[in-house]
Amino acid sequence: MTSLAMTSLSILDVGAVRAAPVAHDPYHDVLCRQMLRPEAVPELKRDFPAIAKPGCLTVDEIRLAGRFRDLIDELESDEFSRVLSEKFGTDLVSCPRLTTIMRRSQPKYGAIHTDGPSKVMTLLVSMNDAWDTPEAGRLRVLYDGERFEPYAVEVPPTMGTMFAVLRADNSWHGHRPFESERRVVQVAWVKDAAALARKRERNRTAQFLKGIFGR
Repeated sequence: MTSLAMTSLSILDVGAVRAAPVAHDPYHDVLCRQMLRPEAVPELKRDFPAIAKPGCLTVDEIRLAGRFRDLIDELESDEFSRVLSEKFGTDLVSCPRLTTIMRRSQPKYGAIHTDGPSKVMTLLVSMNDAWDTPEAGRLRVLYDGERFEPYAVEVPPTMGTMFAVLRADNSWHGHRPFESERRVVQVAWVKDAAALARKRERNRTAQFLKGIFGR
């Protein structure tokens, strides 16, 4: 049953998230076209971290400030996890959360994949003003691990677009190569604290190697 309790979330539009339908083919996912309150967007754009490196950095590797810090707090909150738990019919509140932020994409990103079994759910929030590229950088819900077509859903990486996927062995997704600015916040709900620690360490190692070897 959907909770009607008042929300303390001032940036995330919980009503829009609750209203977005859950797709079940080929797996369980939700596309919400605008999950950020419009009045919050100018300050979120202003406070988006000035990240020079390509790729995803964990929030403890980045200086967070202003309304963008508030956004991360809301995305990681138990209150928002309860909203998603109701939507997907699974307990996310008890799951540790790992949040990463990307500002710049490289051509090697976006390969077709499923998330690893240590993840329960992954959520992406895109934060780009517009997206003029017809195919590159647009995440697709896919039917197998080989092809970008046919696809079930294509996710425009525009400001406030949310895509959430419940991890499964067939939860294939990816996007065609893109190199330039592609602002995305990703939150992963993982099974336990050990999985969270492994993912943090893996991400730190990847960023360290990028610093040594570049691309």
